[in-house]
Amino acid sequence: CGSTLRAPHGCHAQYMANMGSIASLVMAVVVNEKELDGDSEGQMQQKGRRLWGLVVCHHTSPRYVPFPLRYACEFLMQVFGIQLNKEVELAAQMREKKILRTQTLLCDMLLRDAPLGIVTQKPNIMDLVSCDGAALYYGENFWLLGVTPTEVQIQDIVAWLSEHHMDSTGLSTDSLVYAGYPGAGALGDAVCGIAAVRINSKDFLFWFRSHTAKEIKWGGAKHDLEDRDDGRKMHPRSSFNAFLEVVKMRSLP
Repeated sequence: CGSTLRAPHGCHAQYMANMGSIASLVMAVVVNEKELDGDSEGQMQQKGRRLWGLVVCHHTSPRYVPFPLRYACEFLMQVFGIQLNKEVELAAQMREKKILRTQTLLCDMLLRDAPLGIVTQKPNIMDLVSCDGAALYYGENFWLLGVTPTEVQIQDIVAWLSEHHMDSTGLSTDSLVYAGYPGAGALGDAVCGIAAVRINSKDFLFWFRSHTAKEIKWGGAKHDLEDRDDGRKMHPRSSFNAFLEVVKMRSLP
């Protein structure tokens, strides 16, 4: 629908009433998606669009926004979206170049028959992935960097991976607890997420991430049973008091 004026959804209207707001103006900030691969017949690549955010304006009294001003606001959001998209793409390119440089250096170390260089020299495997610690288990020997489990615990993780993930090339999870590792509780708060890459049937590379206690503030209790009326229709929480939810036993994804 190309209309710039629409009636608010009933849920949004109730939110406005709860805030004491009478008028509302909402503008979308849209950026480009990543390029989508074409099909087997050589179809041209297409770029999708995705909603990045919203600019929402409220007023406590009725306000009429004339079309020229609405059009100017829409144009401003388009310009902002274009500039934002450039910044996002530039940041992604810089991250990709840094990773590629690190990959090249690490591969050179491996090609020179110096596999231990990826943990003993700079850059090392911790520079390849954002993590709190890393480890190389190679030839039944251990090389540990940063925050890691003990050698005995890593050996136990290797045994668990060999038993339960023997058909895969590795494992990536933000929670060893939810991944089913029985020894996750013994790791404490230091290690929660893991990325493991199998070098061969016995040797592994590991990256570890610590717990992150996510504190999420909701406008009203997220799990309040009163969030739905008797007709099971969604309606907003009547209170805008912050409700704090703490998510534990997970690392950053």
